[in-house]
Amino acid sequence: MRDWLRMGCLIAFFAVLPAAHAADVSGTWKGAFDYEGSNVALTFHLTIAGGVVTGTVEGLPTTPAEIHDGKVDGDTVTFWVSTDYQGQTYKLEYKGRISAGGDQIAFTFGTEDGGWNAQLTAAKSVDAAPGAAPVAIDVTGTWKGAFDFNGNSMPLALHLASSAGGAVTGTVEGLATTPAEIQDGKVDGETLTFWVNTDYQGQTYKLVFKGKIAAGQIEFTFGTDDGSWSAQLTATKGT
Repeated sequence: MRDWLRMGCLIAFFAVLPAAHAADVSGTWKGAFDYEGSNVALTFHLTIAGGVVTGTVEGLPTTPAEIHDGKVDGDTVTFWVSTDYQGQTYKLEYKGRISAGGDQIAFTFGTEDGGWNAQLTAAKSVDAAPGAAPVAIDVTGTWKGAFDFNGNSMPLALHLASSAGGAVTGTVEGLATTPAEIQDGKVDGETLTFWVNTDYQGQTYKLVFKGKIAAGQIEFTFGTDDGSWSAQLTATKGT
């Protein structure tokens, strides 16, 4: 009898416990998605209260687009926005999976009729304290990609090390001179720049790199400093 009473008390205790808290997605989240071969950056400004999500999405044709019916259920966030494109208004529905660490949201989104959809991983931005210098994005790690050179796919590996002040050092492997040491590397906001020297057919060339940092990837445009040759490369961070 005592065991049954004890069990009944335990059941009553757990019954009055509050439901699991919704993940806190409040803040600014940034990412990019592919649209017909172009990289389109989006910024999400989210606020959560009692599981309800409000805010805006920047970067769509209608910007900022106000979030509607936003909510968090466990590790899933959902909402929709309206945007105009080529004279028509579309309802875009978003469904995002929040990472275990709470620093990324993997979104699948598209038109409500399913005629178009895309994927995007948004990373949470870290806001600096008032009066403090902004913290540069940490690009430390190995990034790999390939670019087209005369019809051939040329793989590159970028070994980067960055400091809180934004300075970047490291090497680039895969050029004619390899490894090529990174010079004047720095991160400014979401932009990474540096240059390297490489020899090709008996001449030394200065190659200038400029990259747009997104969640898990860097979109580079690079080429000779005189502009006579250039290429593009999408580098993804290795595990």
